[in-house]
Amino acid sequence: QLQLVESGGGSVQPGGSLRLSCVASGLSLDNYVIGWFRQAPGQEREGIACMSSVSGNIWYIDSVRGRFSISRDSAKNTVYLQMTNLKPEDTAVYYCAASLYWSVTPGGEIPDDEYDSWGQGTQVTVSS
Repeated sequence: QLQLVESGGGSVQPGGSLRLSCVASGLSLDNYVIGWFRQAPGQEREGIACMSSVSGNIWYIDSVRGRFSISRDSAKNTVYLQMTNLKPEDTAVYYCAASLYWSVTPGGEIPDDEYDSWGQGTQVTVSS
């Protein structure tokens, strides 16, 4: 059974950077699509980035493209989300999740219904 644990969240000022880690155990991520999601207070969870370990495909939603970068260290069975130029609207609990299927809508959204392994989340707060 695949288990995921996120870390790396914290509080930063606008314009700052953080790197989130998602460490997997139990199974290798080699056959999975890894997604990063976030949920702000009072808002629905949204997918922000995903990466296929099989094809290498990567997708970002428009609001984070150019600021966030997803990467993987297969030796460590870990996926990262490097976040730069953080904005107050990036404040949320961030989750990583794994799926066996690539799923990006024609509108560029990353739905969460194909993801069945989730981490516990890590809080990111961007405030001056």
